[in-house]
Amino acid sequence: MVISITEIMPEARFVLKEPEAKEPTLIYLFYNFNYKRLKYSTGEKILPKYWNSKEQKAKQSKDFQESTELNVRLKNIEACINDIYRKLVNDGIEPSPEKLREVLNNELIGKKPKNKTSLFEFIDIFIDEAKLIKKQGTYKTYITFKNHLTEFAKRKNKSLNFEDINLEFYSEIISYLTNEIKLSPNSIGSFIKNLKSVLNEATERGVNSNLEFRKKKFTKPNEITEKIYLTLEELATIYELDLTKSPKLERTRDLFIIGCHTGLRFSDYIQMKNENIVNGNKLKIKSVKTNQLSYIPLNPVVLEILNKYSFQLPKGISNQKMNEYLKEIGKLANLDEPITINSIKGGAKQQILFKKYELISTHCARRSFATNAYLANVPVVSLMKITGHSQEKTFLQYIRISQEENANNLLNHPFFN
Repeated sequence: MVISITEIMPEARFVLKEPEAKEPTLIYLFYNFNYKRLKYSTGEKILPKYWNSKEQKAKQSKDFQESTELNVRLKNIEACINDIYRKLVNDGIEPSPEKLREVLNNELIGKKPKNKTSLFEFIDIFIDEAKLIKKQGTYKTYITFKNHLTEFAKRKNKSLNFEDINLEFYSEIISYLTNEIKLSPNSIGSFIKNLKSVLNEATERGVNSNLEFRKKKFTKPNEITEKIYLTLEELATIYELDLTKSPKLERTRDLFIIGCHTGLRFSDYIQMKNENIVNGNKLKIKSVKTNQLSYIPLNPVVLEILNKYSFQLPKGISNQKMNEYLKEIGKLANLDEPITINSIKGGAKQQILFKKYELISTHCARRSFATNAYLANVPVVSLMKITGHSQEKTFLQYIRISQEENANNLLNHPFFN
């Protein structure tokens, strides 16, 4: 039986962007119709404690006198989207999320007497909100992004606004960041990623209607950098170093070795506690970054270190300081194998020669775990359960074996015997 569009009743729902927030958060309209969905920012905000999620409206409260007016505005938005949907159907036009958004923007934004928010004004709003809900590192990348965009507009004598963000702008900003600022492709990729985050949010809120940034050519460039891992033999050399005369290096070494044998991120292995140990042989820990729970078998080296500290690991230090100490430790372990790194700076390819210890960092622990376990033929699916990766493609980026190591690993495979 063929079901016509008119036979499927649309449904409007209002949902908070951050239901657990301690600050006012945006209210989104979710409009489900004909097995499709429109997600639309109403531009309205409310403190979650004043929101009734079941009834999808503000609670009546003496502490929130604006509840009645807010609920009326939400009802008007619901009535408006329903009217738009019915009119499109009656006119023989099949509704789509894009079409509904376009008409709803015209209806709602066109009626607002206030001046339209400019691109840079919205970036300031976006960054101010990010400061409340994002991690410090992410917030700092937004500040860097804004500074680069502001300087670009100043140098090029441009008054940038939403309508100016097109493929021509894309080519200009990539050229500027590459040739004048001399950023690496990965840094430029971060800039484009942050720009698109701002534009997506502005579009959701009905502030921006220019969708040029969603074209396929408007993509973030990146480069594949050569990143090292430490072999089991190199890790053993580091672990066997006598660092008792330098407690800071000893504590750093021990934390790093735990990371190399568990695959945990720096932010996770510096916050391990006794209660994370299950049955004396497994680690149960929730990732700070992803909030995902992992169970990790503990090998003898990790258990030895944990026993050394009576299962209360030393307090972690900053990522920056730990990276500095790791290079000292690598030098003491004579990890001075020459490593050539291919890089792109200012659009030009270059090769830089390093000694291996100069490239050791906290993230090297996670790569070392993944690569060494992979070489030991631990199933990829099992490793992904530990590292928390949901996609094999992403996980395999951690595997840093050379062509020769790959061949050596296959020597005992039945196919080659």
